[in-house]
Amino acid sequence: MAAPKVLPKILVVFGTRPEAIKLFPVVRALQARGDLSVRSCVTAQHRGLLDQVLAIAGITPDIDLDLMEPGQTLDRLTARLLTGLGEVMDAERPDRVIVQGDTATAMVGALAAYYRRIPVSHVEAGLRSGDIYQPFPEEVNRRIVAPIADQHFAPTQTAADALARENIAPAHIHVTGNTVIDALLATQARLGEQPALAAGLDAIAARFAGKRLILVTTHRRENFGGGMEAIARALARIAARGDVAILFPVHPNPNVVQVMDRILGDHANIARINPLDYPHFVRALGLAHIVLTDSGGVQEEAPALGKPVLVMRETTERPEGVAAGTARLIGADEARIVSEIFTLLDDGAAHQAMARAHNPFGDGHASARIARIVADGFGL
Repeated sequence: MAAPKVLPKILVVFGTRPEAIKLFPVVRALQARGDLSVRSCVTAQHRGLLDQVLAIAGITPDIDLDLMEPGQTLDRLTARLLTGLGEVMDAERPDRVIVQGDTATAMVGALAAYYRRIPVSHVEAGLRSGDIYQPFPEEVNRRIVAPIADQHFAPTQTAADALARENIAPAHIHVTGNTVIDALLATQARLGEQPALAAGLDAIAARFAGKRLILVTTHRRENFGGGMEAIARALARIAARGDVAILFPVHPNPNVVQVMDRILGDHANIARINPLDYPHFVRALGLAHIVLTDSGGVQEEAPALGKPVLVMRETTERPEGVAAGTARLIGADEARIVSEIFTLLDDGAAHQAMARAHNPFGDGHASARIARIVADGFGL
């Protein structure tokens, strides 16, 4: 009797909400092949925000390190990730490790795999701002993964070109599109069939009916302190207009919450709510007239739905949206934020120029391409 065939084992490592959003389509695509053994390990670098996505995606992690601690320093997080993920890899003995993006989990996951000579695939590879402190520490996290990985899944040609400039072999670079578009389009389709999944926004939609909605997200470390205070003051000035309303899912970091509580208070035109699960966030994007953010992923998602994006950062590792005209860098300056928002509110042509539904980040099939390339690497 022939021995059962041993399938190549893939370990997918992630720990934050954005990683989960961008990797759940990849996990599904890998599992759907049937010729790979797929295991998932979450570090829970973000606990509650991560769990929201896992629940909606229907993914139960095989391993959960549960490493989140309030106020955890980067030093401590990195050390705990390295020992924790190292122990997981020693126990699992995967044939390949997949990491995503620019988090501490991605960087340390790649490093732990390297220490064990396990090949690494990097989803969303090649994004570069050119400034190691913008975004901090994500820019360096992402760069550390590059010389370790042997499969680089670049979302755009711009990202692929950045890798080539760093002497990554062309044969190891694959332009796949960004998996966040896969997640966005799949979730949007699911909401069309099951609107109750995002019914939690019904009351806000009714409350602000007839007003143009501005969706705000902010959580970047480089904006903590003075930058966050400037953002809060700008939001107060914008919300003073009677024709707009602001929907603001507030990141739970105290550096965000405390500033917003102090400066914004209880404003009638601002709905400060808890972080949204992914279906509710997709609905919020659809409701928005303008998106104001310092996030990375939102710069990719909003253009797919034809929403102008004002980016409250000095640099971006996603220049494609800026080049396409769907995103604009405005920094965290109070006067500039107010001016740019008012221009888009008062000048219909300016809004339309940014709102054209041009998406430079993918076609919704990135995950299938990634799964095929991973399988090809095993000769499947």
